[in-house]
Amino acid sequence: MSIEEKLAGKGITLPVAAAPVASYLPAVEAGGFLHISGQISMREDKSLITGTLGEDLDVDAGIAAARRCGIMLLAQMKAALGSLDRVERVVKLGGFVNSADDFTDQPKVVNGASDLMFEAFGEAGRHARSAVGVNTLPLGVAVEVDAIVKIRD
Repeated sequence: MSIEEKLAGKGITLPVAAAPVASYLPAVEAGGFLHISGQISMREDKSLITGTLGEDLDVDAGIAAARRCGIMLLAQMKAALGSLDRVERVVKLGGFVNSADDFTDQPKVVNGASDLMFEAFGEAGRHARSAVGVNTLPLGVAVEVDAIVKIRD
Protein backbone atom coordinates (compact mmCIF):
# COMPACT_ATOMS: atom_id res chain seq x y z
CA MET A 1 0.00 0.00 0.00
CA SER A 2 1.40 3.42 -0.95
CA ILE A 3 1.75 6.22 1.58
CA GLU A 4 -0.98 8.18 -0.20
CA GLU A 5 -3.34 5.19 -0.06
CA LYS A 6 -2.56 4.83 3.64
CA LEU A 7 -3.38 8.52 4.20
CA ALA A 8 -6.58 8.28 2.14
CA GLY A 9 -7.64 5.34 4.34
CA LYS A 10 -7.32 7.70 7.30
CA GLY A 11 -9.42 10.35 5.56
CA ILE A 12 -6.44 12.59 4.75
CA THR A 13 -6.46 14.22 1.33
CA LEU A 14 -3.41 16.17 0.26
CA PRO A 15 -4.01 19.64 -1.17
CA VAL A 16 -2.09 21.12 -4.07
CA ALA A 17 1.25 22.28 -2.69
CA ALA A 18 1.24 25.98 -1.83
CA ALA A 19 3.21 28.29 -4.09
CA PRO A 20 5.86 30.47 -2.45
CA VAL A 21 4.74 33.96 -1.44
CA ALA A 22 8.22 35.53 -1.44
CA SER A 23 11.76 34.94 -2.78
CA TYR A 24 12.33 31.29 -1.88
CA LEU A 25 11.74 27.79 -3.17
CA PRO A 26 9.16 25.56 -1.49
CA ALA A 27 11.62 22.64 -1.44
CA VAL A 28 15.25 21.99 -2.34
CA GLU A 29 16.71 18.55 -2.94
CA ALA A 30 20.41 18.30 -2.08
CA GLY A 31 22.69 15.44 -1.12
CA GLY A 32 19.93 12.87 -0.73
CA PHE A 33 17.78 15.14 1.43
CA LEU A 34 14.74 17.29 0.73
CA HIS A 35 14.64 20.56 2.67
CA ILE A 36 11.09 21.92 2.82
CA SER A 37 10.38 25.56 3.53
CA GLY A 38 8.12 26.44 6.42
CA GLN A 39 4.47 25.61 5.81
CA ILE A 40 1.92 27.78 7.55
CA SER A 41 -1.32 26.75 9.21
CA MET A 42 -3.98 26.73 6.50
CA ARG A 43 -7.41 25.09 6.45
CA GLU A 44 -8.67 22.87 3.63
CA ASP A 45 -10.50 25.87 2.15
CA LYS A 46 -7.14 27.72 2.05
CA SER A 47 -8.13 30.17 4.78
CA LEU A 48 -5.40 30.84 7.31
CA ILE A 49 -5.48 29.56 10.88
CA THR A 50 -4.43 32.69 12.72
CA GLY A 51 -4.04 33.67 16.33
CA THR A 52 -1.82 33.44 19.35
CA LEU A 53 -1.57 30.32 21.51
CA GLY A 54 -2.40 31.17 25.08
CA GLU A 55 -4.51 34.18 24.03
CA ASP A 56 -6.90 33.47 21.13
CA LEU A 57 -6.20 29.76 20.78
CA ASP A 58 -5.90 26.83 23.18
CA VAL A 59 -3.55 23.85 22.91
CA ASP A 60 -6.06 21.69 21.00
CA ALA A 61 -6.53 24.42 18.37
CA GLY A 62 -2.75 24.69 18.12
CA ILE A 63 -2.36 20.94 17.65
CA ALA A 64 -4.94 21.05 14.83
CA ALA A 65 -3.09 23.99 13.23
CA ALA A 66 0.24 22.12 13.42
CA ARG A 67 -1.39 19.05 11.87
CA ARG A 68 -2.51 21.23 8.96
CA CYS A 69 1.11 22.40 8.59
CA GLY A 70 2.10 18.73 8.46
CA ILE A 71 -0.43 18.08 5.71
CA MET A 72 1.04 21.00 3.76
CA LEU A 73 4.54 19.50 4.29
CA LEU A 74 3.32 16.19 2.84
CA ALA A 75 1.87 18.06 -0.15
CA GLN A 76 5.25 19.75 -0.73
CA MET A 77 7.03 16.39 -0.47
CA LYS A 78 4.71 14.90 -3.06
CA ALA A 79 5.11 17.88 -5.39
CA ALA A 80 8.91 17.78 -5.16
CA LEU A 81 9.37 14.01 -5.29
CA GLY A 82 6.39 12.84 -7.36
CA SER A 83 5.48 10.28 -4.71
CA LEU A 84 5.57 10.14 -0.93
CA ASP A 85 6.97 6.63 -1.31
CA ARG A 86 10.34 8.25 -2.11
CA VAL A 87 10.57 9.47 1.49
CA GLU A 88 12.99 7.18 3.30
CA ARG A 89 12.85 8.98 6.64
CA VAL A 90 11.63 12.20 8.21
CA VAL A 91 14.84 13.55 9.73
CA LYS A 92 13.79 16.79 11.43
CA LEU A 93 10.85 19.13 11.91
CA GLY A 94 11.18 22.72 13.03
CA GLY A 95 8.03 24.07 14.65
CA PHE A 96 7.29 27.73 15.33
CA VAL A 97 4.30 28.60 17.50
CA ASN A 98 2.82 32.10 17.72
CA SER A 99 2.79 32.29 21.52
CA ALA A 100 1.66 34.55 24.34
CA ASP A 101 4.48 35.50 26.72
CA ASP A 102 3.45 32.92 29.31
CA PHE A 103 2.57 30.07 26.91
CA THR A 104 4.92 27.09 27.36
CA ASP A 105 3.18 24.20 25.60
CA GLN A 106 4.91 24.59 22.21
CA PRO A 107 6.02 20.92 22.25
CA LYS A 108 2.40 19.76 22.68
CA VAL A 109 1.30 22.00 19.79
CA VAL A 110 4.00 20.80 17.39
CA ASN A 111 3.01 17.20 18.19
CA GLY A 112 0.17 17.83 15.73
CA ALA A 113 2.70 17.72 12.88
CA SER A 114 4.97 15.10 14.49
CA ASP A 115 2.14 12.64 15.08
CA LEU A 116 1.02 13.04 11.46
CA MET A 117 4.51 12.08 10.23
CA PHE A 118 4.33 8.90 12.31
CA GLU A 119 0.82 8.18 10.94
CA ALA A 120 2.11 8.57 7.39
CA PHE A 121 5.50 6.90 7.55
CA GLY A 122 5.44 4.70 10.66
CA GLU A 123 8.81 4.42 12.40
CA ALA A 124 10.45 6.26 9.49
CA GLY A 125 8.30 9.23 10.48
CA ARG A 126 9.93 9.61 13.90
CA HIS A 127 12.31 12.56 13.82
CA ALA A 128 14.41 15.09 15.66
CA ARG A 129 12.56 18.35 16.32
CA SER A 130 12.52 21.91 17.56
CA ALA A 131 9.39 23.55 19.01
CA VAL A 132 9.91 27.27 19.48
CA GLY A 133 7.62 30.00 20.74
CA VAL A 134 7.67 33.24 18.75
CA ASN A 135 5.83 36.53 19.16
CA THR A 136 4.51 36.62 15.59
CA LEU A 137 4.49 34.61 12.36
CA PRO A 138 3.90 35.56 8.71
CA LEU A 139 0.32 36.64 7.95
CA GLY A 140 -0.55 36.24 11.63
CA VAL A 141 -0.73 32.44 11.42
CA ALA A 142 -0.72 30.33 14.55
CA VAL A 143 1.91 27.78 13.54
CA GLU A 144 4.63 27.22 10.94
CA VAL A 145 6.58 23.98 10.46
CA ASP A 146 9.52 23.16 8.18
CA ALA A 147 11.12 19.78 7.50
CA ILE A 148 14.15 17.83 6.33
CA VAL A 149 13.55 14.39 4.88
CA LYS A 150 15.91 11.69 3.59
CA ILE A 151 14.89 10.52 0.14
CA ARG A 152 15.26 7.35 -1.88
CA ASP A 153 16.73 7.50 -5.41
